Amino acid sequence: MNNTQLDLNRLAAMDSAQATRLLLKVREATLSGRTPPVAPRPVIDASWRRMFRLGLNPDQGTSSVLLRRDELEERRRTTALGEVMRTLSAGLAGIADASMQIMVVTDEQGRVLWREGNMAVLRRAHGICLEEGAAWSEHDTGTNAVGTALAMGRAVQVHSAEHYVHQLHNWTCAAAPVHDPRDQRLLGIVDVSGPASSFHPATLALVASVAQLAEAEMRQRHLRSIERLRSVAAPILCRVGGRAIAVDTHGWTAAVTGMAPVDRLALPKSFRAGRTWLPSLGMCAVEPLPGGWLLRVEEETPPAGAGSGAASRVVLDLSRPRRWTVAVSGAAGSWSQELSPRHAELLYLLALHPEGRTAADLAQDVFGDRTRTVTVRAELSRVRRNLAGVLAHRPYRFSEEVEVEVVTPSHPADLLPHSTAPAVRAVREGRTGRAGRAG
Repeated sequence: MNNTQLDLNRLAAMDSAQATRLLLKVREATLSGRTPPVAPRPVIDASWRRMFRLGLNPDQGTSSVLLRRDELEERRRTTALGEVMRTLSAGLAGIADASMQIMVVTDEQGRVLWREGNMAVLRRAHGICLEEGAAWSEHDTGTNAVGTALAMGRAVQVHSAEHYVHQLHNWTCAAAPVHDPRDQRLLGIVDVSGPASSFHPATLALVASVAQLAEAEMRQRHLRSIERLRSVAAPILCRVGGRAIAVDTHGWTAAVTGMAPVDRLALPKSFRAGRTWLPSLGMCAVEPLPGGWLLRVEEETPPAGAGSGAASRVVLDLSRPRRWTVAVSGAAGSWSQELSPRHAELLYLLALHPEGRTAADLAQDVFGDRTRTVTVRAELSRVRRNLAGVLAHRPYRFSEEVEVEVVTPSHPADLLPHSTAPAVRAVREGRTGRAGRAG
C-alpha cells in the first residue's frame, strides 16, 4: 500500500478487523520512528507527538480519580451546558442508543458530567472509566475524541488504534466542543462513543451539528436576557445626563445614551459596583442592574495616565492549550480578557513582527493568501475595540511605547495547536527562529 494519508471514509470502506490491523501498523511504525504503510491523519499524528512529549505510557490504564458527588453536582449546576442538555440529549442520546453507542458531555477540563445511551455500552464503558466524574483530557487518557477536541478546539473523531492508549483500541468516538456564544469561552465537549464496530464517519458531522444547535439555543437565551435588561435600563437611561451605557455581565450592550453604541465592552474579571477605569470609556461609576450593570462615564479630567498611552505593558499568554489571554497594565490599572483562537493568532503574529504587518502580510501569515485582507481587517477591527490603546495600524503593530511579553508553551510544538496558519505552523515546526517580543 502506498504511503498516502488515511481518511475516515477509507477506513469505513474496510472490514472492521482489516481497518484495525491497518491502524495498528500505522501506529506502531509512526511511534517507533519508521515510515508507516499509510500516513496517519494530521490531527492524530499531532496528538501522538504531544503524548510522546508528555511521556505518556501507551500501556497505562484509563482509570482516574472520580470527582466527589458533591463536586460533580456543583459543576453540573454551574455550567451553562446544563441549560442545553435537553437539546443535546434529543439530538444524540436516542441515535446513540440505537447504534450501540453512548453520549457523553464533559466540562472544559474534560471531566464527564453526564452520559446517556445504550445500557450495554454504558456498562462496558465502566471498564475504561468512561463514567461520570472521570477525567478525559489528553493529559489523563491520551489521544481520544474528548481530550483531542479540547486540545484542538474543534470537532475530532478517533477510531480504534488511533487512540494512544492500548486499552481504548476497541473503541471509536467523535466529539465536538461547545462554546458560550456570549464570550466564546469553551464550556465543554459533547461526544458519542461506542465499540469500534459501531464506527461511522458521519458520526462526526452529527455530533458537530448538535453542538452547533446547542450554541444556537444559548445564543437565543442570551438575546432574550439582553431584551429583559434593556426593558429595565431604557427608562433609567432616559433620566441620566451625559454618557452612560447598560451592559450585561459579559459586557454586551443593552442600551446606551449620549455616545455611539458598541456591541460589547471588555470588563475586568473582578468587575463590581463603584468607580473603575475602562480603556474604552475612561473612569466610570458602576451601578448594578438586574442581569447587568449601569456605567456612567465621568466627564471630569481623567486621572494621570488614564488617557492615550496609559497602557505600558501587554502580556500575551499562550502557554495553556485551550485558554489564551491578553493582559494590559499601566498607570490607570490593569485588566485582562480571554482571546478567541483567531485573535490569539493575530496578536501572536503582531508580537512576532514589532515593525508591523500590513493586512496583506497578515492574510499571508494566517491563510497563505494575500488577497484575504477583508477578513483580516474585520478581525483586527474587533480586536482594536478593546486594545485600541496598545495597537496601532498602518501597518498593524503594537505601539512602540508598550512593552510586550509573550508567554508560550514549554515546547514550541504545543503553540496554538488548533492553528493552521502557515506562520504559526512554521514556529511550531521549528522553521523560524523568531519567538516574538519578550518582556
